[in-house]
This record gives sequence, C-alpha cells and structure tokens, in this order.
Amino acid sequence: MLRFVVLLSAIACALGGTIPEGLLPQLDGRIVGGYETSIEAHPYQVSLQRSGSHFCGGSIYSHDIVITAAHCLQSIEAKDLKVRVGSTYWRSGGSVHSVRAFRNHEGYDASTMVNDIAIIRIESDLSFRSSIREIRIASSNPREGAKAVVSGWGTTESGGSTIPDHLLAVDLKIVDREKCASDEFSYGSKIKDTMICAYAEHKDACQGDSGGPLVSGSRLVGVVSWGYGCGDVRYPGVYADVAHFHEWIEKTADDV
Repeated sequence: MLRFVVLLSAIACALGGTIPEGLLPQLDGRIVGGYETSIEAHPYQVSLQRSGSHFCGGSIYSHDIVITAAHCLQSIEAKDLKVRVGSTYWRSGGSVHSVRAFRNHEGYDASTMVNDIAIIRIESDLSFRSSIREIRIASSNPREGAKAVVSGWGTTESGGSTIPDHLLAVDLKIVDREKCASDEFSYGSKIKDTMICAYAEHKDACQGDSGGPLVSGSRLVGVVSWGYGCGDVRYPGVYADVAHFHEWIEKTADDV
C-alpha cells in the first residue's frame, strides 16, 4: 500500500479548516494524543496557507527563511502561498507574509519520500520577539529514545477531516533509523537514510501537520513527512532528517 495517492497539495484546497472528503491522504506526513499549546512555547512554528486556509506547517530558520516539506509544495506557485507567523491560531493573529520564492530538494521523490524537504523565502523580514523566533538546525541526530516534541494544526485522529484552530503539540521519543526499519515496526525498507522516526504509543502527528517541526534538545531534528495512519502502534511517524540535510539547508537558504 505504498501509494502516495493524495498529499498535502490536495489538503491545500481545504476551505474553512476542513479537508474535503475524498482528498484525505492515505499515506501522509501527518496531532494525535497531544495537548493545546501556545506559539510562545513554539515560536518557530508557522502555518503555510493557500486560499486563506492552513494546509502545512513549517519552521522559521532565519528572518526570511522557512523550512518545510517538499511534498507540501507540489503543484503550487509562490504567488499562491502565504505564511502566518507569531500566532497560536492559524486563522488569526500574528502576521501573514507573501512568499518570494521556494525550492524543493532536487532529489525529492514522491514515490519513496526521500529528500522530503524544502526552503521558502518570504517577502519581508520577520521581527523576532517572544512569539516569533528562529530555531537552530541539528548537525547530528539525537540518541535513540531522546525526548522530542512535534507541533502543528493537523487533524486529531487518523482520517479526520477537520483541523483545529488552536496549535497542538505532542511529546514523542526519537526512534533511530535502524530500529524504525527493524522488525519491531512494520516499515522495513521503506525507511531511507534521509529519514528519522519518532514514536509514542497512540501519539503522533497527523494530516495537516506536514512540513512542521520535530524538535529535540532545542534543535530542529525533523520535518513532518509521512506515515501509515496516525498513532498506529505499528508505524512511528517519519520525518525528513534535518541533520542529514544540514549543509543543503544552509546553502539553499543563501541561494533561493
């Protein structure tokens, strides 16, 4: 069932915070079992929006650069994108910024989800404060079992069709690549060297969280990418491995 039938480019069509029936991803970057939080607790979190609706998350890297997932930006033009920063609510508050340009990783492959990372440059520089702040990127992966947190405005159940207005977060633990691909879970060879996993029983990111931040030790360690269902004990959430892409992020942020 390795079919990327509908990714977050389809969710981009959602209106009023509702993902249209029939457009739900069967396999997707995807908060289940989490809690309400505030933007001050996650000031690097952004909402990517199209036609006034949230469809993906992202992380502030610098005054004008956001990191997100490549699969969020398929079949989209920069002029159609907006980025809301500095708000606990995706519908209101903070400030909304136009996008000057973006670049997906050149090696992104939708069939395997390798290299699922992208850089966005917004039109205006952000003024950092308690609710708007960059996050440093990891240069090495956390240890197996390290505490991590993922945040976003994604659905609260697998297959859900409505996204919450309020920012949510969930506490997880890092699963190293070898363990994620082992017999303990059910992904096997689908876990590639551009990926990192995170897991807690019945807790996960979900549809609409894609592109958002997985943070451990105050560093961005992952970008929400894909998984089978949400909160399924057989399948950890799978993230683009930020340490793997450290040099690419630095270079692309200068060039985009």
